[in-house]
Amino acid sequence: MTTAQRPASVDLVIRRVTVLTETRRPVAAYPDLPPLDPARPRPVTFSPDHAIGVSGADIVWIKPDDEVSAADLDTARVIDAPGRVAIPGMINTHSHSSMTYFRGSAEDVPTASWFNDHIWPMEVNLTDRDVLLGARLAVAEMLLAGVTTVADHYFSMAQIATAVDDGGMRAVLAETYFSSQGAAGLERSAAFAAEWNGRADGRITTMLGPHAVYTVDDADLARTAEAARAIGVRSHVHASETMHQTESSLARRGATPIQVLHDTGMLDAGALIAHGTGIVESDLAWLTPYADRVGVSCCAKVYQKHTHSTTPIRMLHDAGIVVGIGTDGCASNNTLDMFESLRSMALVQKADAGDATWMTSAHSLDLLTRQSAAAIGREHDLGALKPGYKADIVLIDPRKPHLQPMNDLAAALVLSVRSSDVETVIVDGRVVVAEGRLVGVDLGPLMAEMNERLPGLTDRSHGTTIQTYAP
Repeated sequence: MTTAQRPASVDLVIRRVTVLTETRRPVAAYPDLPPLDPARPRPVTFSPDHAIGVSGADIVWIKPDDEVSAADLDTARVIDAPGRVAIPGMINTHSHSSMTYFRGSAEDVPTASWFNDHIWPMEVNLTDRDVLLGARLAVAEMLLAGVTTVADHYFSMAQIATAVDDGGMRAVLAETYFSSQGAAGLERSAAFAAEWNGRADGRITTMLGPHAVYTVDDADLARTAEAARAIGVRSHVHASETMHQTESSLARRGATPIQVLHDTGMLDAGALIAHGTGIVESDLAWLTPYADRVGVSCCAKVYQKHTHSTTPIRMLHDAGIVVGIGTDGCASNNTLDMFESLRSMALVQKADAGDATWMTSAHSLDLLTRQSAAAIGREHDLGALKPGYKADIVLIDPRKPHLQPMNDLAAALVLSVRSSDVETVIVDGRVVVAEGRLVGVDLGPLMAEMNERLPGLTDRSHGTTIQTYAP
């Protein structure tokens, strides 16, 4: 072998792991049932006793562990993890990171009261410092739980970007704005998207952040679409969050929120739609022409808590629309645990369909990995463990009582694994969690300062609000 032919040396080798090497999107409602024909491709593939080679930020090879040579290990740090399960770093496709501050602050209230009487009056109190601290805690929580990428939608986004960069995470960030802020809102969102796209060695990418179809008027949505095209990014927007919003939009203007996104050019420019529980069959005519640039984020645990219907994944699936998994913010979800969100999604989908054969564990893993990456426009380098993809890797320890004996690994990952089973997390080729602990991070001072600042942040006696919820 000549020098030119010699494979590039690797910086990191993960050995003796079971690798989730492939998931496939079922082509219709049922074919993700385990096939009887051994020649037929299975919807999820695990490769036991394999090794992963990482050079810089990228995976360069995956091969049986007994094929790893001395040359492969010559310059590499070695993580020997026998029996661990390697999955792609999880992608939280919809969150509001800094709402860690409001975890548990608005419980057991209807949606309108949740916004108008609790959350939006408290968000008036947030300073840039609070947003930064809240985001730092969120980054820590997500990394410890195996979440390596977050699609975040919030205010003071430069502070969240700083927390992401410092924490070594990956993120798709969108500065939120309302039309009530005037032209400055969109201008600020577009300026952030242009300035931060590609920062942090490429770990930070951006979207435009119109809050929702009912808080951003059509003219601003159209301008958002134009700005997104000019910058070369998509938009992250709440739309059809509940069936009530869809019914209200139809009654007021004769169009669903999804049609509004179509008519204003938002779908054509590319959009990540948060929630979509109110998407109806007629919306497919607006969505399907843009299936290559539109995704929906399902945050199923939140819908259970707030008694909403759920994202119509079966209908979207059969129409070819990708659906990713998200948590939403801690104020509504209470945690940023993607395993909780995944499990809720899978179980709610079965209950909603009244069909135990729908949304199998293999299909659920496809939403968690490949489809979540596609929902944020990163299916080419995230959401899978393959050569050429980013080295965002999570190692899970399956040697726990609640995971043994292991009859079905896919089912275990969806229905049994806990965030505390995450042992190692790698982002962009860098180990950020080792032995279940953040590398080089002491959360004590951060949490102490947040608790000191909390009384002022939860004070609603001022009687003001950032917005009114009246879809």
